[in-house]
Amino acid sequence: MTRQQWEDLPASVRETVELECGGPVIKAEPAGESTMPGISARLQTENHSVFIKAVEASGPAAKAHRTESWTANVLPDETPAPHLLWRGQQDGWLVAVFEYINDNSRHVDLTPGSPDLPAVLDTVSLLGALLTPCPRGAAPVIDNILPLLAKHSHLRDKGVPADRDLYDTAIERFEPRDLRGNTLLHYDLGSNNMLISQGRVYAIDWSFSARGAAWIDAAMLAPHLVEAGHTPAEVDELLSHIPSWSSAPPDAVIGLAALWTRFRTYKARYGPEERREFRARTAGAGRTWLAYRQSL
Repeated sequence: MTRQQWEDLPASVRETVELECGGPVIKAEPAGESTMPGISARLQTENHSVFIKAVEASGPAAKAHRTESWTANVLPDETPAPHLLWRGQQDGWLVAVFEYINDNSRHVDLTPGSPDLPAVLDTVSLLGALLTPCPRGAAPVIDNILPLLAKHSHLRDKGVPADRDLYDTAIERFEPRDLRGNTLLHYDLGSNNMLISQGRVYAIDWSFSARGAAWIDAAMLAPHLVEAGHTPAEVDELLSHIPSWSSAPPDAVIGLAALWTRFRTYKARYGPEERREFRARTAGAGRTWLAYRQSL
């Protein structure tokens, strides 16, 4: 996907951002690869750096952008996440300006033996504590799950094989009411959405945040740990350090794993060509985690 650049923003929008940043932007560096359209970049002024996200207000990424900027605006100050400095809409664009962590930050390492793992687990635990009760206005997590259920039903009705036996029983026993809770969830924690700097982990990209049971963030982290090289049994042991994990209903964990994995299996086969290899790896990790949980 060709990413839009800072210079692609209308001049009026760039002027507003510079005003909010306290000075002219002297350098703009695009931020890595992303599957989402829009602009994602580090902006450097004479005095400091900030991080900007901007999407067209009528585009496909507008909903996710609004969710992320709303969430950043309501997170408690002590939340380990970049602070929102400014958000607005102008000339057909939605813009959010965030604190830039620092040049020494990097994505967390989830591989076995990584020194980052204790800080990652502590951060997931801390998020569950800080974000309960959930700020008013967050959408229920079922809103994120319904499209996955719809995709499963579509594939089942079309007779798409995709390891049907692995998924059907798991999803038939899945009860959406088990996801209810009063915690503001990140919902998409993995190495790509966690930065570490000087031993502190920051959760970034809250585009899918929602209200639900606190254990869900641990459950969504599980296949990423498998993909990083942990056995499923090791993942269970790691997650046991997160207080909310002990309250996770087994059938709900299995159902979420099935929905998560089937969607990625579908994307690995029919999604954008440049992302299929990545999707296949994550789907493989999901199947390993799902089969283990079903065997317990």
